[in-house]
Amino acid sequence: MGYDIADYKAIDPIYGTIEDVDHLIAELKKRGMKLMMDLVVNHTSDEHAWFHESRSSLNNSKRSWYIWKKPRRDSAGNPLPPNNWSLILGEANSAWTYDAKTDEYFLSLFTPEQPDLNWEKPEVRAAVHDVMNFWLERGACGYRMDVINLISKDQRFPDAEPVLGSDRKYHPGSKYYVNGPRMHEYLQEIKHKVLQKYDAITVGEMPGVSDIDEILRTVGSKNGELNMIFIFDVVDIDNEPGKVRMTLHDWSVKDLGCAITKWQRAMIECDGWNSVFVENHDNPRSVSRYCDDSDTYREYGAKLLALMQTTLSGTLFVYQGEELGMRNVPKNWDIMKEYKDIESINFWKKSKDLYGHDPKRLAEERKVLEKKARDHARTPMQWSAAPNAGFCDKDVEPWMRVNDDFPTLNAEQQQQQLANDDSEELSTYHFWQRGLANRKAHADVFVYGDYHTVGPESEEVFAYIRTGKESGKWIVVLNFTGKEVQWHIPAEVEVQGWMAGNYLKGKPDKPVNGQLDLRPWEGILGKLAI
Repeated sequence: MGYDIADYKAIDPIYGTIEDVDHLIAELKKRGMKLMMDLVVNHTSDEHAWFHESRSSLNNSKRSWYIWKKPRRDSAGNPLPPNNWSLILGEANSAWTYDAKTDEYFLSLFTPEQPDLNWEKPEVRAAVHDVMNFWLERGACGYRMDVINLISKDQRFPDAEPVLGSDRKYHPGSKYYVNGPRMHEYLQEIKHKVLQKYDAITVGEMPGVSDIDEILRTVGSKNGELNMIFIFDVVDIDNEPGKVRMTLHDWSVKDLGCAITKWQRAMIECDGWNSVFVENHDNPRSVSRYCDDSDTYREYGAKLLALMQTTLSGTLFVYQGEELGMRNVPKNWDIMKEYKDIESINFWKKSKDLYGHDPKRLAEERKVLEKKARDHARTPMQWSAAPNAGFCDKDVEPWMRVNDDFPTLNAEQQQQQLANDDSEELSTYHFWQRGLANRKAHADVFVYGDYHTVGPESEEVFAYIRTGKESGKWIVVLNFTGKEVQWHIPAEVEVQGWMAGNYLKGKPDKPVNGQLDLRPWEGILGKLAI
């Protein structure tokens, strides 16, 4: 499945060996780089030796390493799940998996192949600490901690509220396991027993929580357990409120600006730390989601997002292919043939079961997949115009079809674009490169500086000012629409000059006061008088 670990201290032979990892770490070090590992310890694979023992009998010493419960029974005595929690990657299904041999259910929040560990057991936590020590001793610099805020469950395991409707059997139980009752205790234990020994870096994946005080308990500089977390407000912006991820909800530029501003200000005022991201392996391609991925505007939208991210405070995470402006797969792809993700497969099966008789509603469900499926970010990396986009040899079949646009959208083509002196535009790749260099040169502003929005709230333009101790004040103006708009520079804002934009390679030729005319998906960066 990819996120179900069968052995925490070994490498799957199809990917290499532990010695290969040692070599990778050593070579990275020579280049001034480090390796952050992905730690998946909310659950294991059902093929892990721990689980094999756990399910072998009711009396096995590792039985309690996982969460087992006796079944409910229907009137005929048939087993039913212990509660009505739904599967995270397929809400039409139960989060509990029945084991006929022992006549009990085990909790598997994501898929039946991924049984949840029982963190209530000290032995489980000690085993996790041992795994973390193992890789840190080998030279890993820290961890991205997968769904780490799900490790503590409400031990009552109550039924969830029927938020998906009374006609559904199962409902999200997130209220009872997102930032559960002992999560902070467990993270503090990891911090003191493992992380502090190595000065390791950590970023926690923590979906389903947006409360400032709760998040600051995790990332605050004084007592925080982790360096930072992935906050989901921006990547959940198009979720239907109170419902599951695979829904569509209209959002505005004002919504986006409010979400970003909330966390920029919170971390500055409360001495915490942000992660900055709009794309990852669990979300669609950002240019398709937030902008316009048509051939006309894809590059401008991708560079608009790059300009925004490289000028926001925190640690920036760029996902593979994002630096090229890779986009969602074509809408005409056959879902049953080309989509591989378990969430997509479960969603489409549920949709056909519920709406197979209603072509209009089924078409709406298909739009959800076309817009938000995780498959979009999991197509092979587009290195070149060679067969299979240069990802693998032409006679090798990759795990998933390469996006059809690879002949003209690939790393080799974009890297070569700078050599064309006649080009008036930077490729998305080189725009990212320039943005990152500017971010590094003026880190006091764009990484550590003050932040506040500028101008009235707008349904079209998101604008803000960044201020540093050494590099002065800068303004960012972003047109998040596919149309030409006018934005008036506030009278109190004194622009010295526009330094960069996403339309031209050179400095934008724009007025420094009065009305700004912005083209579709145009973003500009300016220097302000102190």
